[in-house]
Amino acid sequence: MADLNSDKAVPADQRVETIARLNDELRKDIHNPGINQVVMTIGVVELIGDTSLFRGFQRRAELLRTVRDYEAFGPDVDPHGERDFGRFEFAGDTLYWKIDYYDRDLTYGSSDPTNPDVTTRVLTLLLTHEY
Repeated sequence: MADLNSDKAVPADQRVETIARLNDELRKDIHNPGINQVVMTIGVVELIGDTSLFRGFQRRAELLRTVRDYEAFGPDVDPHGERDFGRFEFAGDTLYWKIDYYDRDLTYGSSDPTNPDVTTRVLTLLLTHEY
């Protein structure tokens, strides 16, 4: 079996920069994640309300825009520089968003988060007490 990583190996000094760029791409195109996924915990779903109603739909859109436009990175929320985690206030609650790296089958962790051909990114929105 061919090594899917061999032709896309990222030099070690560019690894964090590449992961951060791929994470940013997911956030910036949060409405169209491709093979990646965006999920919300039950607490977040309850916070935004019924999305079949206009108010719930507006809150969902506002929440996704907040994550898309997030720029409050710093050593307390992004110590490794991968831009894979954020904390923000929304509708009176404190939320986190985080990105995890899985294999394409979502069974195991990704063997190489710098390689989008072998990685599925999952961005999860959750209330802080659900972490």
